[in-house]
Amino acid sequence: MAYQNAIQTTDDVQRLPRVRTITPHDLIDALKKGLDDFLAMPTHALFVGLIYPIAGLVIAIAVSGANLLWLFYPMAAGFALLGPVAAVGLYELSRRREQGLDTSWSHAFELLGTDSFRSIAGLGLVLLLLFAIWIGVAQTIYWAYFGYAVPESIDGFARQVLTTEAGHRMILIGNAVGFLFALVAFVISVVAFPLLIDRRIGAAAAAATSIKAVARNPLTMALWGLIVAVALLLGSLPFFVGLAVVVPVLGHATWHLYRKVVVPDRAPREPQPEHPEVERYAADFPSVLFSGWGHRPRE
Repeated sequence: MAYQNAIQTTDDVQRLPRVRTITPHDLIDALKKGLDDFLAMPTHALFVGLIYPIAGLVIAIAVSGANLLWLFYPMAAGFALLGPVAAVGLYELSRRREQGLDTSWSHAFELLGTDSFRSIAGLGLVLLLLFAIWIGVAQTIYWAYFGYAVPESIDGFARQVLTTEAGHRMILIGNAVGFLFALVAFVISVVAFPLLIDRRIGAAAAAATSIKAVARNPLTMALWGLIVAVALLLGSLPFFVGLAVVVPVLGHATWHLYRKVVVPDRAPREPQPEHPEVERYAADFPSVLFSGWGHRPRE
């Protein structure tokens, strides 16, 4: 029952948070504030952001090793579907900085022990399912144009895709279908995860609020989606290294975008008083990453 309440409650659905109309100027301001958060908290932001380039490199190695070259682009592009989940810790750090709380990078992981984690995990599973379906669809599209033959080499695969009519059609269809998956993920999550971190609300209600925000600001949100897509593309070159900066900045900026879009008319998480720092020892590593360093209560 607790998990069901985390996903959806009738009360949540009936009383969705109100949303505002925003302009491109608000997007620029959100990006500026996101960059300011990144510069103010660079060390732990980089630590969390490195999840992206490391995962990207793992994908590249795994796909090449299994001779599944045709899945490299769909997996790399589709990994952006999971971006909102990867940035959850960044939203929390921006929230804490906004409230004048301690912003040590360890706080990015403290959401694991909160009541909202069930809702965050529920919505995260939805995005993970979308990612899995996208990979399956991408595999099917490749088979439809080139059959089940395995490319003999990277050069041969590149020529097959870039210099043949079938390859051009596959690129066109694949990108069009991929865009639809990205659109669905963007619409249901653009402000949903920051909302779940900030307020007591179920995952379904958070997703519905995100849809409501996009419907209220279709052109501005489309521009934001384009900014995110271009930034992730540029950050992926070369070898995903730039994502170590791009992802934290976009993550922090998304928190400030949420603040501009969603009207604060629901009860936020109740802040708790700061507790004295506890002594931390090198010998405690790495267990401290999972135990909350001194077991301090959630703030």
